[in-house]
Amino acid sequence: MAPKARRKSRNHATGISHSNSNSMNQSIEFFATDVKLPAALIIGLAALVLLPRIQTNEVLIWSFMAAAAFLGLWLVYLLSRCQEERDTYSFEIVLRPQHYIQACVQFSVYAYWGYHWELVPGSGIRPVYDHALLMLGQIIFAYAFGILLSWSRQQKYILGFGPIPIIFSVNLFLWFRDDWFYMQFLMIALGFMGKEYIRWNRDGRSMHIFNPSAFALGLFSLVLILTNTTHLTWGQEIASTLTLAPNIYTFLFLIGLVVMYFFSITLVAGMAAISLFALSTVYSVFAGVPYFLDSEIPAAVFLGLHLLVTDPSTSPRTALGKLIFGMLYGCGVFVLYTLLGVLGAPTFYDKLLCVPILNLSVIAIDNIVRSVRSENLLNVWKQNWMSGRANIAHMICWVVIFGSMSVLGKTDGQHTGDSLPFWQQACANELPNACERLVQLESTYCGDNAAWACNELGIKYRNGRIVGPESDRANTYFQRACELKFKAACLNLLHPDLVLSDDPHELDLRLLLREGGRNLMDEPIENLYGKACSHSWDFACKSTRSRL
Repeated sequence: MAPKARRKSRNHATGISHSNSNSMNQSIEFFATDVKLPAALIIGLAALVLLPRIQTNEVLIWSFMAAAAFLGLWLVYLLSRCQEERDTYSFEIVLRPQHYIQACVQFSVYAYWGYHWELVPGSGIRPVYDHALLMLGQIIFAYAFGILLSWSRQQKYILGFGPIPIIFSVNLFLWFRDDWFYMQFLMIALGFMGKEYIRWNRDGRSMHIFNPSAFALGLFSLVLILTNTTHLTWGQEIASTLTLAPNIYTFLFLIGLVVMYFFSITLVAGMAAISLFALSTVYSVFAGVPYFLDSEIPAAVFLGLHLLVTDPSTSPRTALGKLIFGMLYGCGVFVLYTLLGVLGAPTFYDKLLCVPILNLSVIAIDNIVRSVRSENLLNVWKQNWMSGRANIAHMICWVVIFGSMSVLGKTDGQHTGDSLPFWQQACANELPNACERLVQLESTYCGDNAAWACNELGIKYRNGRIVGPESDRANTYFQRACELKFKAACLNLLHPDLVLSDDPHELDLRLLLREGGRNLMDEPIENLYGKACSHSWDFACKSTRSRL
């Protein structure tokens, strides 16, 4: 009996040994196939900290290391699951045109805008290009996070270009400064979580409700507003520097045509632009001043209505529904701009906050369209209209509308709001918001070292007619203008009762006439004074006539 027992024991032990060996082999084989991709991504994310751009900031180093560590622990946890669950870990390669075409279009925006935005003109330091490596880190993080999230839910991961346009879209509107960059990873994670977990049944299919990038941007925008922490981000700079790129509206219009052609989003983008243009025009007619500070449609909003609100998966599918959706976006931006201004919040959030709300309205909009009984109305907007070329017809209409706006000077080029004399006169006439905007513009130009603007601010804070009197603040502005060799400011600084003003100097004009673009340091003097005359500077018109 003993030998048999020993043989049985040995066989049992051998069986256990074979079982453990097989289990180990399966794990190794599993790791060598499916897990190889997320493991490589995590290692790649951690390796980025060795590059000089990341090494410049300790918070950046820890942000990348913490993100990699989190993903690594998540992967280890997934590997510790039972074999049946691990068998579901797989991915399928699917390359969808809407992802790689949109990514290419977004990349072109970064390339064009990034080249023209220099932190200090002539320095060669370009914040967008400097941010490129950080975007690469976000893309790697997004792929790894998406894979692990799908596997955690025992779903196959669809591997393609999907995460890239999401990352590009988020960073076109908001990114955190280096000292707070870990929040960027959190924002990306939130967008992907929203896509996976916040879903509804639409036309018999489970679909995500929110545009992933818009969902993350909307929530973080709300938090930044409520906590008054916009300064932790580059959001304001991003919104205000798009116009540094020459003819930015025409550029966005042209790349927008690519997206419109392939994905039939013309009705959404076009109607949003038309609604905003119409509303701002009506306001200007009745108020006597532009609704937006220096444009009919801010460049960042024009970018958003082409590349943010137009996600086909989270917008209506019917043509009439797309029209309604675009109109609501335009109206939403219009209302939010005023609301944010009243609340004292940065107004650039207007284009970000309304997209998630609109995403929630998609099913309701489609239901409203289905309830329409007029076949004549519906047939005009159906996709088979004009023998299936409805989108081409819509694009032609949009080209005509944008061309008309350009001819009227409502896109690129000089705008009424670019003229400081206009705002001075509007303020004197007590037109709505004119004095506040005059102070806002002068503050911006004073920050650019325009001595005239600093002196004007000093006058306003000394006499207290537009803003509350603050003698110390007034003297600070006078001192700054005096240091920039503006004689009137020096006299105002020496004599507390004086409020002397003077015409802008040549250097001031090179800063004051930039129309949201680059400073005019290389502009010939004749052209400079001609441009100043077109901005209604009377002294420049007299000087121009005397030169003729």
